[in-house]
Amino acid sequence: MRVLIVEDEFLIAKLLENVVEDDGYEAIGPVSTVEQALAYAPRADIALVDLSLSDGNSGQLLARRLIDRFGIDVIFVTGDPASVQQGFDGALAVVNKPFRDEEITGALAMALDKRSRSIARRAAP
Repeated sequence: MRVLIVEDEFLIAKLLENVVEDDGYEAIGPVSTVEQALAYAPRADIALVDLSLSDGNSGQLLARRLIDRFGIDVIFVTGDPASVQQGFDGALAVVNKPFRDEEITGALAMALDKRSRSIARRAAP
């Protein structure tokens, strides 16, 4: 599974990259802007998305584009979980900063399971 990391804080981006790779997934990025994320999106299966990027509070807009345009599952990583709009149905999970590695690992496992079930449904006669 290929995981796009969208995070504008360098140290957090590196921590996420380490967790992703330690779990055996391919890390794409990290990138820090919506424009960069959209450029890398065709290569990704899932995205870890910070809600407050350096180019504005654009994480939810980016998530909607990743989901609608590319079919990418999104996990929000945020220091302000209350900022996730009520009823936003696109994200699989919200992981609070500061996070524990296990929280990221669990969210990625959930995304992989969802993806596997979706593929199995499409393959069923």
